[in-house]
Amino acid sequence: MAEGARLCRRIALRSSLAADSALTVSANPNLILNNYAIEQFTDTEEDILRRYFTNLDQPVFALVNLPEVVKGALFARYSRTHKSLRRLFLDEFVEDLDVSGDHSIDATVGLAKAEELYQRVFVEYGDDSVAQLGGVHLACEQASNLLTKVLEWGRLMSYLEQSTRYLSYDTRIDGRYRYHRDPDVLASPLGTRYVGEMDRIFDTYAELVPLLQEFYKSQHAQGSDIGDLAYRQTIRAKAFDAVRGLLPAASLSNVGIYGTGQAYEALLLRMRAHSLPEARSYADLMLTELRKVIPSFLRRVDVEDRGIAWSNYLETNQTAMKAFSKSLLADAAPRQVEEVELIDWDPDGERKMLAAMLYPYSHLPETQLVDVVDRLSNDERTDLIRRYVGDRANRRHRPGRALERLDYRFDILGDYGGFRDLQRHRLLTIEWQSLTPEHGYEVPEAVSSAGLGDRYDGVMERSSALYQLLLQDFPEQASYAVAMAFRVRYVMQFNAREALHMIELRSQPQGHPNYRRIAQAMYQQIAAKAGHLAVAEMFSYIDLTAGEDGRLQAERALDARRSTR
Repeated sequence: MAEGARLCRRIALRSSLAADSALTVSANPNLILNNYAIEQFTDTEEDILRRYFTNLDQPVFALVNLPEVVKGALFARYSRTHKSLRRLFLDEFVEDLDVSGDHSIDATVGLAKAEELYQRVFVEYGDDSVAQLGGVHLACEQASNLLTKVLEWGRLMSYLEQSTRYLSYDTRIDGRYRYHRDPDVLASPLGTRYVGEMDRIFDTYAELVPLLQEFYKSQHAQGSDIGDLAYRQTIRAKAFDAVRGLLPAASLSNVGIYGTGQAYEALLLRMRAHSLPEARSYADLMLTELRKVIPSFLRRVDVEDRGIAWSNYLETNQTAMKAFSKSLLADAAPRQVEEVELIDWDPDGERKMLAAMLYPYSHLPETQLVDVVDRLSNDERTDLIRRYVGDRANRRHRPGRALERLDYRFDILGDYGGFRDLQRHRLLTIEWQSLTPEHGYEVPEAVSSAGLGDRYDGVMERSSALYQLLLQDFPEQASYAVAMAFRVRYVMQFNAREALHMIELRSQPQGHPNYRRIAQAMYQQIAAKAGHLAVAEMFSYIDLTAGEDGRLQAERALDARRSTR
């Protein structure tokens, strides 16, 4: 009976969606000013969507009135589709929900009032910890790849970003390539030049994708043990990986975020102080939507003597540091350095780590345990480590917090595309410099082997020239022009426990060659430069190979799982 009712609902829904062809377009001057594409839905679609999304016409919106598992599944699917989240929901999820309930529910109107308890505790008593108890799934669409790094700054939030590996970036929104069009730049004499150069860059990307696919097909024939879908996915992923460096930092992405009220408040305060105009205007969009779901937690953001004062403090400090650094370092030229350099570690770190392994299983002070460790033989130390680490069946089996007793700090000069992937790791300290063409760029081996190096270089020249053109009048927006193949300098500091997780994960053969190379170098320097052989021995699932067949192996495994369903 239940299945029959569900089938009837599905048929009725399909008929309703098909029959209602009248498109409703919302006119929002702020959106038009900022060049966001406004999504269109039928009346029937709007009737469904307004129950679950806090608006239907803006690039930022919250998810409400949905099971947590549905929200998670939506975000999981989000990274591998060109569709907006609302369109994805209509096309792939709504049929499995009972939408025949209370039609009076309308998430787009926000909350009638905040809960009085939260108002009293959070605002009057200033208990910030209360804001950790309420969370929001927030969709952030049409965000540039500069803005995504700002959105993903916080440690205590979860992010999922649209993939450059599984999606082609030559698709269009409202007939336009998917890159950010800064209102100030477009309104200037450089606006036409900016759009023209960006369009040419995306044209080249669109032309090279099929050429790289044909090249990889010629290099990797489909074997009898490989399904058609797995083979196609592998070839596409390889081609997208090879040409992603052509994409400028202005390229638009979709980001799914889950965070608490406290985490969102901290993010918004930083964004409102940010030097990038896109970040500041986007913060306003986010604040509007978040207040429809957790208004009490965000009351202080735009209060003059609270949030505004905090953002002003951040902005003043940043401005002062930029000016001081520019004066202090005006005559300094960067030295030639390796791509990855371990610059700081604790020579006694392993002794302290071994003592920390014993600590929860003893009643002794840690200083005394260090003395105990110093008296151990090499064999006894090895035995202690092996017992603590145990038998790891896979890389997700990670030892305990004793590994957090020692840190490593790396200075890295790598391509921006690889940085995007590594930056999303949160249990670490990461700082990066502004994106410029000054450090040169990476050319994938496949691009050169396919005879496409000249066209690739042409995009880099165009990207660099546009950056230089924008720099004087638009120093913050100039980075939009920089292709992801260009190198950026960043520092990463993390403990040995995070090193185990990140390096093992990022060294796997199915990963992008550029960040694989960085992860492998980190491991080698922990072992050789720091001399932490005990730590290095824990890396049971490090992959130091140079092969590129990992993507095919991963797709083959996925194909096998599909066949068993």
